[in-house]
Amino acid sequence: MAILNRTAPKPPRLAPRRDASRETPSSRPGLAFAVAGALVAWCVHLVIPAVPMLTASVVLGIAVAHVPGLRLFVRGPARPGLSLAGRRLMRIGIVLLGLGLGLDQVVRLGWATVVMVSAVVAATFFGTIWLGRRLGLPGDQPLLIATGYSICGASAIGAVSEVSGSDEEDVAASVALVTLCGTLAIAVLPLLQGPLGLSDLAFGRWVGASVHDVGQVVATAQTAGPGALGDAVLVKLMRVALLAPLVAAVAFSLRARRRGVRTASGKRPAPVPLFVAGFLAAAALRATGVLPPVALEWAHTAQEALLAAALFGLGSAVHLPTLARTGGRAAVLGLGAWVVVAGVSYAGVLLTV
Repeated sequence: MAILNRTAPKPPRLAPRRDASRETPSSRPGLAFAVAGALVAWCVHLVIPAVPMLTASVVLGIAVAHVPGLRLFVRGPARPGLSLAGRRLMRIGIVLLGLGLGLDQVVRLGWATVVMVSAVVAATFFGTIWLGRRLGLPGDQPLLIATGYSICGASAIGAVSEVSGSDEEDVAASVALVTLCGTLAIAVLPLLQGPLGLSDLAFGRWVGASVHDVGQVVATAQTAGPGALGDAVLVKLMRVALLAPLVAAVAFSLRARRRGVRTASGKRPAPVPLFVAGFLAAAALRATGVLPPVALEWAHTAQEALLAAALFGLGSAVHLPTLARTGGRAAVLGLGAWVVVAGVSYAGVLLTV
């Protein structure tokens, strides 16, 4: 009877699913907001063709992060998705960037131009890092700014930040600075063509070797005609081709410096990130000539859209009051890096054209 009267133990209650959702905020609002920002940036580019879509994306991202009605949304519910866009969409966009790399066209420029571009990238990269350390800029800002100036602007910053594990604020501040200087180049460099005595061909190569983003290169070089624009894009693609070895070198250097350190998932970081391998594979696929022009056009459109959404997400992480604390030093570094890349590339163009 005692056994019959014993109360059966109640089964343990399962935690409601709603609690799990609270622990892991949804990334959908932020991703949707990033896509909307990229769409607005595209509309801005259509209305004002001189403003590249990627530049507009960064500026819009910075703006919405400081609008009183949107600021709380950007820093709250939208933050997980915006951060995800700045990482994942950036990786996919960089892989697709490889499909726009015409290796056969780059080779036609000759070995002298290859050496010149390599020298420009090396001098800008190491010179900017040295100056940034001397100025005392915090975190990975010297490394990120050096990458943006020497290779391809915000896209290169995103690529290096993936392997360096840089703080999101450092990435956003570096993107903002590089974007600002690259945008100023659109207006400043065409005014210098005459005083510097550059032909249209030399001006195009100078722009391709010194301006950061591909869209900014196009906007700057088109002022000197189609011939200058063609050479500018080819030289720029040669700089983009150095993105993969630079990222791999940074990853190898950090791996050696942090030997034994594992990522949050418990795995050691790969010596060559997967998206860099994807970039190289995409460039090799483009070189085979098997892809029809229409496929390359669609890939370029997708790449622009993905990078625009990613840069909108990065721009939304910029906090201007925080940026202002190191604004003076960052501005000095940006100006110094600009002088280095413009000066070295100008000398290189004079020697190779």
